[in-house]
Amino acid sequence: MSLKSYQSQAEQLLKYLVPSDPVVPYISIPAGILASKLVYDVTDLISGVYFKSYSNLSRIQRVEWNNRAMSTLHAIFITAASLYMVFLSDLFSDRYFGLITFRSSTISAFGLGVSAGYFFTDLGMILWFYPALGGMEYVLHHLLSLLAVAYAMLTGEGQLYTYMVLISEMTTPGINLRWYLDTAGMKKSKAYLINGVVIFFAWLVARILLFMYMFYHVYFHLNQVLQMHAFGQLLVFVVPLVLSVMNCMWFAIIFKGLKKTLAKRQ
Repeated sequence: MSLKSYQSQAEQLLKYLVPSDPVVPYISIPAGILASKLVYDVTDLISGVYFKSYSNLSRIQRVEWNNRAMSTLHAIFITAASLYMVFLSDLFSDRYFGLITFRSSTISAFGLGVSAGYFFTDLGMILWFYPALGGMEYVLHHLLSLLAVAYAMLTGEGQLYTYMVLISEMTTPGINLRWYLDTAGMKKSKAYLINGVVIFFAWLVARILLFMYMFYHVYFHLNQVLQMHAFGQLLVFVVPLVLSVMNCMWFAIIFKGLKKTLAKRQ
């Protein structure tokens, strides 16, 4: 490819990087960062008062305790926003004319901006305390998520598929609750078992079946996807594929863990 061709694509990408509402990134991303910080600090304050076991935790355990509260609140917010955008809003409906891959609104961009602020904050914490809060797979997951979410917010491209992938965050509260129960010494409790079963089915729906539906949707609207910028196409094809492979690997671990727990209780 010639130098002029690369320059042309670079200029085209810069045009895409100007959002329809240029104020949104400057409000939503800081809002996501500040909200994450606020939840972290409030959790630290409340936990020290209402949870006796909190004071007995190590420093890094307290950091993870507060970090998981932060990720839980983000998961609840973005799951609700994603379900609304994908299934309830008319923004991405096939009933209307226009390419769905280029549809966006101030509300949809704002939701993605808040999520980008969270992923930026959480990635920073993971790297700062590495590997205590997660290994390289978590770094890869957050980098891909942040890249895809930020690109969709700034360009308005592929927001539907970004929100589809973000629905998978609905499994996060259950994963975090599992960690809390384990840390509190309740691994043998009935609540721990029930939570494990819920995680299994939630993961199956949100991170396996939903991704299959998304791949089907992309195939059905392939002609519209191919009209996106080359980098946007790359994100639509590659990011969900990489995440789905990671989801399948984690699902196998969840299945083995649940099977092992059920065997011990028989």
